Amino acid sequence: MSVTVLGIDTSNYTTSAAVCVDGVITENVKIPLPVGKGEVGLRQSDAVFSHTKNLPLCFDMIKTDLKSVSAVGYSDKPRNAEGSYMPCFLCGKSVSAAVSKSLCVPQYAFSHQEGHIRAAIYSSKMPHYGEFYAYHLSGGTFELLFVKADGIRYATEIIGGTLDVTAGQMIDRTGVMLGLSFPCGRELERLALENSERITDIKTSVKGSYCNLSGLQNKTEALNGSGRSKEYIAAYTLQTVIETLDKMTDNAMKKRELPVLFSGGVASNRQIKDHFSKKYGAYFAEPAFSSDNAAGTALLAYERYMNEN
Repeated sequence: MSVTVLGIDTSNYTTSAAVCVDGVITENVKIPLPVGKGEVGLRQSDAVFSHTKNLPLCFDMIKTDLKSVSAVGYSDKPRNAEGSYMPCFLCGKSVSAAVSKSLCVPQYAFSHQEGHIRAAIYSSKMPHYGEFYAYHLSGGTFELLFVKADGIRYATEIIGGTLDVTAGQMIDRTGVMLGLSFPCGRELERLALENSERITDIKTSVKGSYCNLSGLQNKTEALNGSGRSKEYIAAYTLQTVIETLDKMTDNAMKKRELPVLFSGGVASNRQIKDHFSKKYGAYFAEPAFSSDNAAGTALLAYERYMNEN
């Protein structure tokens, strides 16, 4: 008999729902939250309001008969750490509770970060290593994690990341400065690929596996003020991010060589994927499973349910 599990994720940028049937993601529905032109993010109150409107739409888009659902999984916080909290995740928690009570099925809570890791492992077809490094690169997160499998869950330790702004924030700030629509990752990558000039004068700030990226904003603003092309500025931004990540990864590998997994919206960039796949044999989630989604949460809930039953 098939086992069907529903996953829900309400991050600060996307309302998501996914269906897992016997360990396979059969539906992965996502609705981006609206961000005003020229803005580079959302207030939590606006995110909560958008999720409240979007969740019924997500359920309308799901074709699976929800009466067949055996369990529900949801994201309850950004990551597994004391004090990790964002109000937007209460939206998914509330809907999950309603579905759970209505169908008399269990509900399971996981962190948003755990969902990213599980979805990335699933779509990249990475073997289930006991230990590995994982980058979580999104608009709000830039962390390098040491991950250790802990049953069906993941014990994570932050061993690197940004000390100021995230790579996603820098990409979005550069994109908005260039007149692109937020979030800017896809359009900035398109511009960068159209650049024909040689990139020069890249400066990175890396100590161990930690970095500072705020200086990149000053550089891109100076380039823009001097009249450099949008294509060059986009390429300069992405190349700086790549070289920063490369130094961080190299420093981590000097201490211990482990497989590397990339997840988060920034990791869907093709240039980042090409560089780290070739140099480190890194694993990358497919774009549909790299940006915010509920697939990982659905998979974790399925595995938890099967473990208990």
